[in-house]
Amino acid sequence: MEEFAALIDALVYTRSRNEKLRLIAEYLRNTSRDDRGWALAALTNSLDFPAVKSSTVRALLQERVDPVLWTLSRDFVGDTAETASLLWPEPEGERRPAPSLSEAVAELERLTRKSVLSELPKLFDRLEPPGRYALVKMATGAMRIGISSRLAKVAFAQAFDVEVEDVEEYWHGLVPPYDELFAWAADGADPPDIENLPTFRPFMLAHPLEETVVDLSDYAAEWKWDGIRVQLVHAGGETRVYSRSGDDVSATFPEMLDALDIPAVLDGELLVRGSAQGGEEGGAASFNALQQRLGRKTVAKKMLREAPAFVRLYDALIIEGEDLRERAWEDRRARLEAFLPRLPDSHFDLSAIVEARDFDHLAEIREGTRDAAIEGLMLKRRDSPYIAGRKTGLWYKWKRDPLLIDCVLMYAQRGSGKRSSFFSDYTFGCWDGDPDEGAELLPVGKAYSGFTDEELKKIDRHVRQNTINRFGPVREIERTLVFEVAFDSVHASKRHKSGLAMRFPRIHRVRWDKPPHEADRIDALKALIRD
Repeated sequence: MEEFAALIDALVYTRSRNEKLRLIAEYLRNTSRDDRGWALAALTNSLDFPAVKSSTVRALLQERVDPVLWTLSRDFVGDTAETASLLWPEPEGERRPAPSLSEAVAELERLTRKSVLSELPKLFDRLEPPGRYALVKMATGAMRIGISSRLAKVAFAQAFDVEVEDVEEYWHGLVPPYDELFAWAADGADPPDIENLPTFRPFMLAHPLEETVVDLSDYAAEWKWDGIRVQLVHAGGETRVYSRSGDDVSATFPEMLDALDIPAVLDGELLVRGSAQGGEEGGAASFNALQQRLGRKTVAKKMLREAPAFVRLYDALIIEGEDLRERAWEDRRARLEAFLPRLPDSHFDLSAIVEARDFDHLAEIREGTRDAAIEGLMLKRRDSPYIAGRKTGLWYKWKRDPLLIDCVLMYAQRGSGKRSSFFSDYTFGCWDGDPDEGAELLPVGKAYSGFTDEELKKIDRHVRQNTINRFGPVREIERTLVFEVAFDSVHASKRHKSGLAMRFPRIHRVRWDKPPHEADRIDALKALIRD
């Protein structure tokens, strides 16, 4: 556990991606066989200890230190694991030896909701502050130390000199501590056998088009639909639905599991139907309708009935045992078109090709489209194989220009991880009428990206100097600072006081020069809703 804690500590204070890769790779090469797989699982948030919650840690600390001290310390530090690791009282008598990582995992797995309050403190008492910090991060499944699942897999590939695409392909057929994966990569054993398992294959991704102009004789254009990219896999008599990051989201969309009963791996956009939510003629509702279903472990029958999911297919990786990934996009497309009639049209359709005379004509089509279910265009080289990751010159995404509106900063909250010392999460609003006539500001969105580090420091200083009220970790700010906010679309929402919900809001510019009464009105946002 001490070696893993040292790794976590080093990663927290390292900004360089290459250095993070080096640290993880070195740890995986040099750590014991018993611990390395659990470390990899922890870094990729692949562990689950149901008995341990952040609330559990808070309850334990509030029994042992002054609750006011805990609250003030947690608010200042901005991270539960760090605060708990530092405030935990030293044990009486001689400290028992620290557990190994594998021993700590075994102890955490044995905990129940009944035993956690008595047994977890015994683990804490065996650890120094860095070890407690790593343990809480691992146990609560909230690493947030700047390590994505992809980066950890790249580090694994570098550690043992294997292809990261192979690592990702085998990964999803295995469970922690990934003994078969290490046996293959580190010890030269045969690759894990995943042929009859419904496992995830890495997606092919696109580069932003930016200033590039392409020849439409070499590229085909498709709409970029505003849902979630998914992969449907049927193998060994089972069907699974995977998100772009490789997460299994089958339970969230159970209606898709019986829809594919032919061995295949298909790539597409998961959307929901529901004309009341707005959408294109073919039945795709706006992302706002889909969002109601995301993250749910169980889906009510009413929701299944009112917003049924379907997949708009883009590509085929494997059909009935034939791997198509090395074949050209045109060949895969033809094979997918021939395969589509064998799938239920209630759950599948095909993303249409956008026809245009030339690139300029395509640009006109893109600019003229503001459909609620469309984000922009995809341009795919006709002879491109299906290659995992982003490969220059093969696929491009050409998103429509974002919408812009001026909003007033209303509330701020500290971020997490590296931003735990800064107020970096901002809630902003628009005027519900004329502010000169007493109109109030209504919150319309929240963002925590789009600004530089220097701008963050300046905004943080503004928040601290202009706080007029506090609600726990949230500060209410004097209505003086205007943000120009970029967003992809806006939808009606009964969950918000303004009646609106933005899609992907981010700070486009900080308008230090603009007086707050010149910010936009709610009506301006409502006018951008596409029914």
